[in-house]
Amino acid sequence: MLAKLQTYSLLGIDAVPVEVEVDVSPGAMPKTILVGLGEAAVKESQHRIERALANSGFLRLNDRVVINLAPAELQKSAASFDLPISLGMLVGSGQLQSELLEQYAVVGELSLEGATRPVKGALSMAMATAKQKGLRGLILPAENAAEAAVVEQIEVIPVSSLTQAVGFLSGVIDIQPTPSRMGELFDTLGKYDDDFADVRGQEMAKRAVVVAAAGSHNLLMLGPPGSGKTMLAKRVPTILPSLTASESIETTRIYSSLGKLTPGQPLLARRPFRSPHHTISEAGLVGGGNPPAPGEISQAHNGVLFLDELPEFNRRTLEVMRQPLEDGVVTISRALNSTTFPAEFMLVAALNPCPCGYKTDPRRDCSCTVPQIERYMAKISGPLIDRIDLHMEVPAVPYKELSAERAGTSSAQMREQVIAARAIQAERFKGIHTRYNAHMSSRLVRQFCKLTPPSQELIKASVNDLGLSARAHDKVLRVARTIADLEGSAEIDEAHLSEAINYRMLDRQMWT
Repeated sequence: MLAKLQTYSLLGIDAVPVEVEVDVSPGAMPKTILVGLGEAAVKESQHRIERALANSGFLRLNDRVVINLAPAELQKSAASFDLPISLGMLVGSGQLQSELLEQYAVVGELSLEGATRPVKGALSMAMATAKQKGLRGLILPAENAAEAAVVEQIEVIPVSSLTQAVGFLSGVIDIQPTPSRMGELFDTLGKYDDDFADVRGQEMAKRAVVVAAAGSHNLLMLGPPGSGKTMLAKRVPTILPSLTASESIETTRIYSSLGKLTPGQPLLARRPFRSPHHTISEAGLVGGGNPPAPGEISQAHNGVLFLDELPEFNRRTLEVMRQPLEDGVVTISRALNSTTFPAEFMLVAALNPCPCGYKTDPRRDCSCTVPQIERYMAKISGPLIDRIDLHMEVPAVPYKELSAERAGTSSAQMREQVIAARAIQAERFKGIHTRYNAHMSSRLVRQFCKLTPPSQELIKASVNDLGLSARAHDKVLRVARTIADLEGSAEIDEAHLSEAINYRMLDRQMWT
């Protein structure tokens, strides 16, 4: 007897429909054959399924069983096929009869006793179920139910064991679909513990952070050890607007595919903040492996990627970020296929002004020579520096400011400015794919960053004196547009442009 069920396989962060076909026919000797390009985790499922069926009280099959996972050319590498294959074997052997199998997709891993175990990518599978015609819902392990229930268009049926799944499909047990709690999750999980009020002094640095956050510009901070660069970077997400529902789902499905969602937190309600160590590999940063998996830049999607001690990173590792910084996506190509991951993040980097770190610290003596400083700064390539919009100095904080009782500017005050500026950008780019000033194309820069004659003279002199590239010239205009938005100005005047030019300090070669 032939049974057919619908399930899914992860390809990157996307769920691809897979049809499970199970044919049970009389044979001289019992044998189970699994075909369909299944990798080790799939092939080993035969032994798990056999014991799960027996330990759940079902009859052991003494027939010839052929299991086909279609499409045959798609590699399948997860253990999420255990539950659909088990149900197919029960239907094929006549131990289960159900009219609901055509209406529900099934995913889940089984233990030897027949209990379900959580799978990766449940959110992507729920999204794929919603797109597929004829399917009314998804049956999956109870641990994944809250995550999949974010997709409100389908019924999410949680099961904790194989027998419970059989009971639901046969009509013996009535299991209510898991309700979506998106609003409740945002209220509970969307709060931050950090605040910019904790950072004493550094008001000029906070201004640069507000400009960067308002236009989603990349930011580089340069200063001696202990000046507050890391504190500033960790608090950048607290002044960004709250994640929208679509942004949250986009980011959550990346973590879901990696199995990195925190228990009890089925949805990301805060913008991600990723801070990889400088020993990270290229594949760890941008993604890779077989099958390809998202890297740190994709895990920072819709959030912040912080690279501390930037010159300590391998230069080649940093160079692979150049294309994602421009395009907002990263494509991992292999011989048979290519996978694209989203990577639209705000880059925040920090570095010392010299190898010893104290070149700009008035309280400490720097022991570095000019050649040493040149070699240190040369670890960061010009093209990468060119792609960072704002370069700012974070000086050492004097004791007077550290001991002051009055708190500094708070995250709430800074967030108000950022939200107001982003509202102006939303109106400006209505009907256009671009969302923020930092992502304006050259054509949009010419359209929205028109300069007055005095401002044109200022940018001309800056290009000649600083040797700005065409990319750096456009970035200065984008930053100036953001500064004007923060001031509520429709035009870019000299003050806005001058501040934007001052944020290109590394173009002046002042550290060497």
